[in-house]
Amino acid sequence: MTHQRRARVVAATLGAGLLIPLAASPADAATATVSCTSAQAGLATKLQRDIQAAVNARSGSIAVGVYDRSTKTICTLRPTVRHNSASVVKVTVLGALLYETQRLGRGLTSEEMSLARAMITKSDNASTSTLWNRLGRTKIQRFLDAAGMTHTVLGPGGTWGITEITVTDEQKLLKMLTASSSTVLTDARRAYALKLMREVVSTQFWGTPYGAPSTVTKAVKNGWLQRTTDYRWRVHSIGAFKGNGHDYFITVLTTNANGNSMQYGVNTIQSIAKVVHRDLHAS
Repeated sequence: MTHQRRARVVAATLGAGLLIPLAASPADAATATVSCTSAQAGLATKLQRDIQAAVNARSGSIAVGVYDRSTKTICTLRPTVRHNSASVVKVTVLGALLYETQRLGRGLTSEEMSLARAMITKSDNASTSTLWNRLGRTKIQRFLDAAGMTHTVLGPGGTWGITEITVTDEQKLLKMLTASSSTVLTDARRAYALKLMREVVSTQFWGTPYGAPSTVTKAVKNGWLQRTTDYRWRVHSIGAFKGNGHDYFITVLTTNANGNSMQYGVNTIQSIAKVVHRDLHAS
């Protein structure tokens, strides 16, 4: 199934009368200010300038998060603005599955592993719905609480694609998955999640990995959804990267203006990712 067709199929399941208000308008993209700090001299100024230029060249609501452990670099843009998650929420569903089976003191069954692999590596919607319904909102929320993802609002009923997410929470999720140790998930379970994200099929390996050096390991999950209520595309990408002396992750969430295409959102994300990778690896 193509990206656009799949997105429209998901959108069709959301309910024609349901519209989640957006916290930012398309015109905000050029006026929001990127904020960066870093322990490395000059890096924050460079990243702030280059990310801001990339954002200013695009329309729509754009939110960005960057964190590099190696240089203690943090960049944010609209970190608490909510966007409909589309398939990015699938990493949260995987986290909830791993957390719940860990609580029960068991590994994943062969069926659960098959569903998880299809959900992450192929962004399979049917597998996601199966896991979402089996876990239920209470168990998924329990994982969100354990991970400190307090800004995330689960989609009603089975509509996982309109879960509301923020850069702040997605960065918390990536930080937990890439930590050297975690009180939420064991090292083995975190490694399993990252392995699946590194094995995403080539046709979906776009977004935040764009521009990363070939010597860097890359893990990604993307989401794309056109709502039937306003016809605006939600296109997002979260990614974790390690190598060349850096250990970092990036979140870019976009909600495009009515009339923009899915590819417009992809290009927006990649224009931001490109300068982040370039600036970090030039340091």
